Amino acid sequence: MTRPTDEDLAETILHLAAERGDGRTLGPMDVARSLGGDHPDGWRPLMQPIRRVAVQLMKDGRLVITRKGRPVDPDDFRGVYRLRLPEAGEDYGPGKSESE
Repeated sequence: MTRPTDEDLAETILHLAAERGDGRTLGPMDVARSLGGDHPDGWRPLMQPIRRVAVQLMKDGRLVITRKGRPVDPDDFRGVYRLRLPEAGEDYGPGKSESE
């Protein structure tokens, strides 16, 4: 199996988030398993690339990364996180922060 490109990862993340619907989240493992299958050797190597792509999507204003239900700083978060599409009026794109 060839490793998915960043574009493949971004497309999959956004597609799965859209399938979940407004306000619903998905985990990065959901994305990894959809691309790499159920065996850890297939999905585990995708976890860091998915995180990197998710961070870029959040910086572009196309995705929101949450931890404990709240948006994170894409440059500084740890632990378990979830992904969802931005809600109406929500913008974490370039130059934006959670406090604005």
